[in-house]
Amino acid sequence: MPLQNRVTPTGEIIATPHRGLFTGNRGIIHDPATKTLLRKRWSSPAWIVCLREFRGWRRPVMARRSWTELFFLDEATAFAAGHRPCFFCRRDDAKRFRAAWETGNGVSNARAKEIDVQLHLERLDHGRKRLHPLPAPLAELPDGAMVQQGEESFLVIQGRALTWSPAGYVRATGELASPMLLTPPSTLRALSAGYLLLLHPTALD
Repeated sequence: MPLQNRVTPTGEIIATPHRGLFTGNRGIIHDPATKTLLRKRWSSPAWIVCLREFRGWRRPVMARRSWTELFFLDEATAFAAGHRPCFFCRRDDAKRFRAAWETGNGVSNARAKEIDVQLHLERLDHGRKRLHPLPAPLAELPDGAMVQQGEESFLVIQGRALTWSPAGYVRATGELASPMLLTPPSTLRALSAGYLLLLHPTALD
């Protein structure tokens, strides 16, 4: 039976056998004795995206009272949920993200903690996922942006929308009438400033 450790674009944590391309965490939010989540869904404002394997290290999932291993379909999913690259196992990517985040948001010398504070304001609304108005027509959003309409999440790639699922993306049927932005606005501006993220192969089919 799969553990409840897969993150959706809305930040919800679900149980599914599909793990995806990345792992990451929000601090300690599980009980290692039962390998189940606690009631809280984060214990730190540093929500990060990590490599599934680093220097040959592979962690047993939810096996100890350390950070809770979460999994993401791809980087677009993690960013939509409000995560950012890890400065330890993904240092080069994290530095690229910080540079694009600074450019896109008109700041300089941003520390990781400052980015985390801003992302925390943008990803949550009284404990629930915060949705934002689109800053531009959907076709003009940068590749990797994610939006929400109704109960479904969509990836924007080359001006078109793909429907998200735990297994991957499929072409959306019909036009999106009134989508809301899932990706935090400051992260969206980093994408517009040139940060290239890693997408699931189904996004490129």
